Amino acid sequence: MATGKKSTDYGEASIRVLKGLEPVKQRPGMYTRTDNPLHVVQEVIDNAADEALAGFGGRIAVTLHADGSVSVDDDGRGIPFGLHPEEQVPVVEIVFTRLHAGGKFDKGAGGAYSFSGGLHGVGVSVTNALAKRLEVTVWRDGQAAALAFSGGDVIEPLVVRKAAAGERRHGTRVRVWPDAKYFESAELPRHELTHLLRSKAVLMPGVIVTLTVEKSAETQTWKFDGGLRDYLLQGLAADPLIPLFEGAQYAGASETENFAEGEGASWCVAFTEDGATLRESYVNLIPTVAGGTHESGLKDGLFAAVKGFVEMHALLPKGVKLMPDDVFSRASFVLSAKVLDPQFQGQIKERLNSRDALRLVSAYVRPALELWLNQHVEQGRKLADLVIRQAQTRQRASQKVEKKKGSGVAVLPGKLTDCESRDLKLNEVFLVEGDSAGGSAKMGRDKETQAVLPLRGKVLNAWEVERDRLFANNEIHDIAVAIGVDPHGPADEPDFSGLRFGKVCILSDADVDGSHIQVLLLTLFFRHFPKLVERGHVYVAKPPLYRIDAPARGKRPAAKIYALDEGELEAALDKLRKEGAREGSWTISRFKGLGEMNAEQLWETTLNPETRRLLPVSFGALGFDATTAALTKLMGKGEAQARRDLMELRGDAVEVDV
Repeated sequence: MATGKKSTDYGEASIRVLKGLEPVKQRPGMYTRTDNPLHVVQEVIDNAADEALAGFGGRIAVTLHADGSVSVDDDGRGIPFGLHPEEQVPVVEIVFTRLHAGGKFDKGAGGAYSFSGGLHGVGVSVTNALAKRLEVTVWRDGQAAALAFSGGDVIEPLVVRKAAAGERRHGTRVRVWPDAKYFESAELPRHELTHLLRSKAVLMPGVIVTLTVEKSAETQTWKFDGGLRDYLLQGLAADPLIPLFEGAQYAGASETENFAEGEGASWCVAFTEDGATLRESYVNLIPTVAGGTHESGLKDGLFAAVKGFVEMHALLPKGVKLMPDDVFSRASFVLSAKVLDPQFQGQIKERLNSRDALRLVSAYVRPALELWLNQHVEQGRKLADLVIRQAQTRQRASQKVEKKKGSGVAVLPGKLTDCESRDLKLNEVFLVEGDSAGGSAKMGRDKETQAVLPLRGKVLNAWEVERDRLFANNEIHDIAVAIGVDPHGPADEPDFSGLRFGKVCILSDADVDGSHIQVLLLTLFFRHFPKLVERGHVYVAKPPLYRIDAPARGKRPAAKIYALDEGELEAALDKLRKEGAREGSWTISRFKGLGEMNAEQLWETTLNPETRRLLPVSFGALGFDATTAALTKLMGKGEAQARRDLMELRGDAVEVDV
């Protein structure tokens, strides 16, 4: 009987290079949401909104056609359709067929878009790749140009003609037929589309946004002159406790806070005693449904201002301590941030990751609220009362947990700089290498929720140490007592009632020595505190290895940029070059250790929960047994030959840090 034979040939011809828009068609989920075509249509709407944001358009019209297609029409400048000077291809064709091309990469002085919805460089080219047909018509410079695509390929080449008498002078119309095979449902969620268009109108006062449905011949029109305030008041579930706090501020040309000219935010905040909260945030008109660092900046600014008011008027009862969530939990808001070069998480831009956005929004919100509270003291007292009640409720909830704990508490190690809170959900301890780094961490930390335990030298390799001999080592003894959990094995059920921190964070230098200490501590936790790892309490902090002092470039003032490793360093330098910085005009510093960072730098890069990178430690997909086997090979005293074999096999993959 004949049997099929698998091909085992693996040669040069086996490697396939995806070109053009093929990667999008192969893996659409990497570039867009595939539950429905809303996001690919949103990319076209965002382009029209970017024209309005740049001050060149006052109308966006969206039509849902009877044949299932969607068109987006604007009165902006119109996409250029002349030949690109380097590519010698019509620019409008490049925009719709190249993944990393567009006017938004030019952020320098005189760039087409100083502020736009991102720099991931996919945009409408993804819309085109996932469309059965896409038609573009552009009016510009007294001419009209048209071309059409199918599956991302040009099927009707560019045709340019003179604009007819009475025809519009400028603008772009894009009509797209999304290809149903790429989406779970071909239907556009009408509610989400309506919400998106309405929010565009809210964020661009004076711009007319319309949605027309051909089948029902209905048209909805939005034009908000009241902006954020009207929008928030219409969406609130309960009456606000105090008048709305609203404001807007943007950096000027002489800004000294390292913000680019034009960066800033507008906001409207309502505090309610009950009911659901309404929270919406945007960056350059892009909705960030998962929040991000701009929301963190609003939270930081609100908390600092309210806390300052409470302390100034001595309103805080004895024993009550305020936390940011006590202020933020009853806040509804609409926030619109303007960021020159936004960095998003993922291609669909649901969360803002730009670290500077936290400082940007906080720097403008805090003084504005401080001024408002001190001008309206009675309203400020009402807000303070609400916030204090929230804090008391939170503290009572954490005290209930405390009462369950045993009264026999071990004496905490003297080196431990403890935090003030006793709330496990908030508390974290940083295991820090050396006293100098410990000093920076102690000064830079949040004293309320962050504790620091400095360790002297490299911790003992505990992989083959008997459990009853562990406490002979002072460092391991101090770690166990500070955490509040005794060493245990994988089959044990340790007592977690004494656990003092929700997060145990290993914080070591970003160099090879720091990595060695990190491995020794991970060895200790995997071997003798496996349930701590299993329950998700162990983390590794990632401090930066490099600092770049960047010169002013274009609209960007001089700034400090941090890079985690060589890869991030190169990416940051490439970005500086694209922004117009002269080669070599920057200064690169390599941190020899955490002790070289001042307290503010350490907080901003490594300790601040809103901007740091903290990696959770787990046994991973391989599970406990495979992790144990790997660590035995790496850390076992009798495994020298196995390690030698591993080095011979994988030695060429090691990056040497001299």
